[in-house]
Amino acid sequence: MSDITNTSVGTTSAGAGTMRAWRTHEYGPPLEALKLDIVPIPEPGPGEVRVKVQAIPLNLNDIERISGGNKMVNPDLPYAPGMEVMGVVDACGPGAEVWLGKRVVGMPRMAYGGYAEYAACPQAATFEMPDDIPLPDAAALYYPFHLAWLGLHDRADIKAGETVLIHAAAGGSGSAAIQLAVNAGARVIASVGSDDKMQLCRDLGAELVINYNSQDLVKEVLAFTQGRGVDIVFDNVGEAVMEKSMHCIAYNGRYLMMGFASNKACVDEKFIVPRRLAVGNFKLCGVILSYVPEMMAAGLKEGMGWNFATTALGTKIQNEILALIRAKKIKAVVGKTVSFTELPAAIDAMGKRQTVGRVIALL
Repeated sequence: MSDITNTSVGTTSAGAGTMRAWRTHEYGPPLEALKLDIVPIPEPGPGEVRVKVQAIPLNLNDIERISGGNKMVNPDLPYAPGMEVMGVVDACGPGAEVWLGKRVVGMPRMAYGGYAEYAACPQAATFEMPDDIPLPDAAALYYPFHLAWLGLHDRADIKAGETVLIHAAAGGSGSAAIQLAVNAGARVIASVGSDDKMQLCRDLGAELVINYNSQDLVKEVLAFTQGRGVDIVFDNVGEAVMEKSMHCIAYNGRYLMMGFASNKACVDEKFIVPRRLAVGNFKLCGVILSYVPEMMAAGLKEGMGWNFATTALGTKIQNEILALIRAKKIKAVVGKTVSFTELPAAIDAMGKRQTVGRVIALL
């Protein structure tokens, strides 16, 4: 299928069989790299659904798909970034017909293609979003709460009375992690990069909030824990805080490697010093949010040695999140909503760490 392209930004409308999509043509800053194009509407393949998009949650990982940074999948240019969408299923591929008409959140195929009016998503990474949860909250729950749940519950087996240090705590998954940790009965220390993000963390239940740019992170954490250290470190930042975080972990604690926002260049490099782990006497836990069918999980294990979560676990997490939302024990944290045409400016602000919570582009 050939591309149909119109790069004029504004109120351009798509014709029959086409849609608007923000696409990266050449890697660079969002305001330069993203162009508003008219392209063919995607067709769902076997086991896929097509979502008529109502909202696009923006993610820090989208930045790499715009700037050309480190990423697992390197699509041919031009392409639409976007790891997450929310909307209604309007077409289904073979084997996915049961999803037709459902309101859903989902990850587009290969974790890109979401900056568009329609997106094709594997049903394995698609979950129902009930009508009683309104926008923009409905679009803000998937990635941050699933990721935080996988880290805190599935990997760290968090328990009441434990202490958790959460980095980038005012962001999407950080703000979700605060709430899930508090709900589990844990005490939360939140780490942020600026004073204006501190109050949000307190409001969500953090007992201590540290500005790691102006305060001594290690000193503050050890003072709070009476020198023992924390049971869990929830780290979305990576290299910039890793050594200090390891200094803060208690004996037999768990270090959750959630992300690498401070330096993606180290993601595929030899980086961890074994002796540092040995003398720290803590557990290092890798976490990735990517759901696959049971059979595909077995194939990835055999072929690549990778362990991916299955759709069954994702469905369990989604149901638990929805139950907590309805019980008002957790809430979506939406820092800002923007229009579809404002999307490049919004992801640019996110890349500059000028946002809190989730930023949602509404169509």
